[in-house]
Amino acid sequence: MRDPRMSAIGKGLKRRGRLMAEAVRPPRRTLDGMPSPRRPEGPDAGPYVAPPAPRLVDSPVFVLSSVRSGSTLLRVLLNSHSQIRAPHEMHLRIVHVHLSRDFTADAMRALELDKDELEHALWDRLLHLELTRSGKRIIVDKTPPNTLVRPRLHRCWPSARYIVLLRHPAAVIASLTNRRSDPDLEAIHEEVLGHSEKLEEARQNLDAHVITYEELTADPERTTRGLCDYLGVPRESGMLDYGRQDHGAFRPQLGDWSDTIRSGRIQPAKAAGSTVELPPRLAELAREWGYPTV
Repeated sequence: MRDPRMSAIGKGLKRRGRLMAEAVRPPRRTLDGMPSPRRPEGPDAGPYVAPPAPRLVDSPVFVLSSVRSGSTLLRVLLNSHSQIRAPHEMHLRIVHVHLSRDFTADAMRALELDKDELEHALWDRLLHLELTRSGKRIIVDKTPPNTLVRPRLHRCWPSARYIVLLRHPAAVIASLTNRRSDPDLEAIHEEVLGHSEKLEEARQNLDAHVITYEELTADPERTTRGLCDYLGVPRESGMLDYGRQDHGAFRPQLGDWSDTIRSGRIQPAKAAGSTVELPPRLAELAREWGYPTV
């Protein structure tokens, strides 16, 4: 018959062994080499957050801009460089992973993955696939709504680089108003303000390269030279002759498909116009960016 005292001693030794193993086990490390704190387990631990997985593309480049700010022109100029791949708008933020069964999350957790990190791995693979197919070495995504989800991009790629593209808010409002069959001016103001607030936040807090659409169209040689310096590549004169390059599809939801961009020539920016009166906060941001306001 088993002695209860010996059973208790055995359990104590096993527990002590587990504690000693935990004490000497090396901490899991994140991508930046810092120890990743162990997450508590149990019903009060909260939702599981997976550690970042290694990335195939370490430092992608994202253009942060409002809609109707000239981001397609910037894209085709960059894509005309022999070392830069700037595809159509990729809309990574709405490429999702669906964990379809009750136990799927547990299965992924056993692999140190969660839904967000699965999506991050998929986004990274898409960028890597596009970069590999192009034979180039730098990839630029210019999807304007990325401006609204920059913290998520940073979580996915802590070493990402950013180009902030500004345009006079009055010109953006005028462009949106002219393109919509039944424009709601209040909704347009809210849309432009939402993007502009995030752009100002990025301008103030990121080590980003900031340009304006107006200077891109007025002095494209100097502006593209600055962009190339930021990206660490030599400027190529063929960038300005973007019409000779194949830039893929121009159609709704993938970028600007107007005759202006299809012309293959850089055309002067349209004036903001004195008839567009900006709401107070947009007027304040416009002045912060160096634009005149009415």
